[in-house]
Amino acid sequence: MPNLTVWSPRVLSLLRIIAGLLFIEHGLMKLIHFPGPQQGAPDPLPPLMMAAALIEIVGGGLITLGLFTRAAAFICSGEMAVAYFMVHAKQGFWPGLNQGGEAILYCFLFLYLAFAGGGEWSLDAQLRKRV
Repeated sequence: MPNLTVWSPRVLSLLRIIAGLLFIEHGLMKLIHFPGPQQGAPDPLPPLMMAAALIEIVGGGLITLGLFTRAAAFICSGEMAVAYFMVHAKQGFWPGLNQGGEAILYCFLFLYLAFAGGGEWSLDAQLRKRV
């Protein structure tokens, strides 16, 4: 079996890019209803949900680009922890029933990125090479 470890930095970058793009979509759904409105989001957005949408769009963009990845991922991880406990956990214990599984997954994925960094294909890595 080939050594897959050599691919780890690249696959980390792919995970970061896809997670960032999907996170941007969540923010856009709240803020401008693209590609459609987020289910259950009030219109107009209350200030806390507006802040969440902006974190998702800006943080997701930074994560996608791999720019300031660790800081952006840490903030996005915290946002997802807050979202889980403020919204989902109130609806019951089990994430499969309270619709909180995605928030938990994002929370821990972004927490991982806060420690792992952006990977080989990131602007952070390119900037490090130039210094």
